[in-house]
Parts: sequence; structure tokens; C-alpha cells
Amino acid sequence: MLTWFQIMRLGLVQMCLGAIVVLTTSTLNRLMVVELSLAAVLPGALVALHYGIQLSRPKWGFASDAGGQRTRWIVGGMAILAAGALLATVAILLFPAGFALGLTVSIIAYALIGLGVGASGTSLLALLATTTAPHRRAAAATITWLMMIFGIAVTAGTVGAFLDPYTPALLLKVVTIVVTAAIALTTLAVWGLERRLIKVTEPDATPFRQGLAEVWAERRARNFTLFVFLSMTAYFMQELILEPYAGLVFGFTPGQSTSLSGAQNGGTFVGMLAVGILATGFKIGGLRGWVVAGCIGSAASLAALAFIGPMGPGAPLVPVVVALGFFNGMFAVAAIGSMMALAGQGRDRREGTRMGLWGAAQAVAAGFGGLTGAALVDLGRTALGDAQAFGSVFIFEAALFLTAALMAAKIMDRHRASASTLVPGE
Repeated sequence: MLTWFQIMRLGLVQMCLGAIVVLTTSTLNRLMVVELSLAAVLPGALVALHYGIQLSRPKWGFASDAGGQRTRWIVGGMAILAAGALLATVAILLFPAGFALGLTVSIIAYALIGLGVGASGTSLLALLATTTAPHRRAAAATITWLMMIFGIAVTAGTVGAFLDPYTPALLLKVVTIVVTAAIALTTLAVWGLERRLIKVTEPDATPFRQGLAEVWAERRARNFTLFVFLSMTAYFMQELILEPYAGLVFGFTPGQSTSLSGAQNGGTFVGMLAVGILATGFKIGGLRGWVVAGCIGSAASLAALAFIGPMGPGAPLVPVVVALGFFNGMFAVAAIGSMMALAGQGRDRREGTRMGLWGAAQAVAAGFGGLTGAALVDLGRTALGDAQAFGSVFIFEAALFLTAALMAAKIMDRHRASASTLVPGE
């Protein structure tokens, strides 16, 4: 079973995943909408493409349940992700020369991003679920996701600082450094772990569709999948429009808006850490309660984000965004804790399949939410002012979070999903 140090090593992989993905969903997205004056639905569709390709996650998870191949998939997936991010950056430089060329390269790039995230991320979660002692699974998830958020926050803040004053050559240089470092760190983090912990086993003779159907037949897994889809739709709807909102309504520069994304993810990190400390150290509240509180707090923060729009430059945008990140973190860490605990419940040798199913639900929700948010903003801007168009989407997103809170309160087990599931050693 994994030691705490080894769990931290695997957390470095999550950190690298977050560091690369944040470049494509925040920095490159903002450059398309503001600097290149492209419709927000374009980067929304590209991000939806990479999430759509992640529908393959259950297949990755099912295959990884056999054991013995996860290290190769983790490292190989990270390399594919890095190549996709670098190619997406090149596409930004090609758009001024020709829209068709830039779009073609972007489609290829985001397809690679989706493939890389699906292969590396699902294999990593399967490795965690099968090599972490049952009483450590939720805590391991908390640690690794905190490290991912840390990577996102640090990358967004650092890249934002280095991009001012913005030039295309500087963008390419910064992205190259980030993706190269991610590949190297991932390789060092996972090297030799699987070989020492897992005996190579024969592949499961069960056909993939039958294995997936068996997991879907589990009521707990099915209900949690539906909750993941709804809550993550709300979670990701603002992802592609927050930085354009900051640039168009509040006059933020590319560096400032990228740093804003870093501040949001910093708030998410603090929210996750706060729940971990309160739930494990002080045994305050259960996972169900933290999920509901996080959803309600996120809804309130989104309402505030819509309210300050008409104020324009000078409005307290950063504190509101940090609060949004904080409550997002509260919700996310409790949901992740439940996910890791549930992955080991039910039919044996299906941990990877369950994680893949929930990962696919998250990916579909992220793509759907991001694309819907961007499309609604584009539609709203044709009839309303910028502030009103963005604000309407934030209000709709808040309503989704409230609906997710009601669903969590109904389907989550108040006894099993308790703070004790986060306490190491119990």
C-alpha cells in the first residue's frame, strides 16, 4: 500500500496535469476572445472537444484494472497532453495569418489534450484507488487535489506575471518551459512505484460493455454519476468566461486576468485545505454537509459576481472571485472524498471503471458547461451590454449550484459520507 510520501509523489502528477490544463482553459481562451477578437464560443467548442474525447475514460479505467500498465499510460498521457498544449499555443500565433489554419491546428491540439488528460488522469486515479489503503483513500484524494489546485494557482499566477508585456514569442517560450517541466516531474514522480506495489495480473475476461453495465447497475455509483454531472456543469460554466469578463467589463490586461485565475484557484486551495483541517483535525461536519455548504456558497458568490458587473473598473472583482474559489474548493474536496471512498465499494476489480465513469461524467459536464456558458454570453452580448450578458450566465450557474445542493442533500448518505472517511488511520 502507498505510504504518505508516495501519495505525495502521485500528487505531483495531478499538479502537472493542472498546470498544463489551466494554460489552455484560461490564458489561451482569453487571448482568443480579447486579443484575437474571436467569438467566445470558439474556445468553448475547442475545450468541449477535449472534454468530449475524455468519454474514453471508462475504457482507460477498465483496462487499467488489470494492473501493470498504469505507469506507461500516466507518463505517455502527460507527454501527449504537453504536445497538445504546445500545439494549441502555436495555433494562437497562426490565427492572425489565417483563420482556417489556426482553427485546424487548434482542433488537432485540443484533441491531443483530451486524449492526454484521459489517459494520464484516469490511470493515475486508478493507481491511487487500488494501491491506497481503504482508510486513506479519501485523504489521499484530498492531498492530490490540493496539489493539483496548487499547481493551477502557481502556474496561472506565475505565467500571468511573465506574460506582461504580452508578445506571441514570450507566450510560446513560457508554455514550452511549463510543459517540459511537467513531463520531467511526472516521470520522476511515478518511476518505479507501480512495479513495487502491484503484481502484474491477467486482463479481466469480462467484456468492457458488460463491466461498465455492472458498475452502472450499482445504485450508489449511478446516483453519484448523475450528481457529478450536474454539479460539475455548474462548476465549469464560468471557466471560459471569467477572464473575458475581467478583460471586457473591468479592463484587465492579459497578465492581470491570468493572475485573477490564479487568485481564484488560490481560493479553491484554501477552501479545500480548510475543509480538510476542520473535518480531519477537528471532526467538524460530514462530507454531505460540506458539499451542500460549498454549493450554496458558490451560488452566493456567483450572484455577487453578477451584481458588481455594472460597477465596471474599480469594483471588488478579485475578492469576489477568491470567495467563489473558496466555496468551489469546499464543494470539490468533499465530493472527491466521497468519490475515492465509493470507488472501492461494490464489485471487485472495478475501481478504475468507477473512477473512469465519474471522470467521464465530469468531462462531459465540463465540456457542456463551458460551451454553454460561452454560447450564452455570445447570445446575450447581441442584445444586452457586456456586464448584463455575463451577469445573466452567472445567475443561471448559481441556480444550478443550488439544484446540486438539493440533490446532494437527498442522495448522499449522511452516515457513511462522514468526516471520519477523511481521517487517516481509522
